[in-house]
Amino acid sequence: MNLNQVTVAAHDLPKSVAFYQTLGLTLIVDTPHYARFECPDGESTFSLHKVDQKPPINDTIIYFECQQLDHEYRRLLSAGIEFIQEPTDQRWLWREARLYDPSDNQICLFWGGENRKNPPWRVN
Repeated sequence: MNLNQVTVAAHDLPKSVAFYQTLGLTLIVDTPHYARFECPDGESTFSLHKVDQKPPINDTIIYFECQQLDHEYRRLLSAGIEFIQEPTDQRWLWREARLYDPSDNQICLFWGGENRKNPPWRVN
């Protein structure tokens, strides 16, 4: 089994499409109610579906892996993207930066390296 995509709600679809293009995703489907992107690395896709009202804040976090996290953070800052957490080394051995998209979906840009799937505490 392989994860194909994640779809999240967007109350302002054009603003959200522009935001995810700024993050570096490539738009491959663009309709008035749905947009789909290819991630720049790997085979995953990411989608938005239009909703009439801004969704309530939830605990879901969207993780995008970035090998050059600090560079990407600086690039996005210079593009006007606001972060709620600058790149920070975490106790679970990942480096993470956090932000919200225009619909308040939380995003974590991270680099986990070998620890992404093989942390020292991995169950065998």
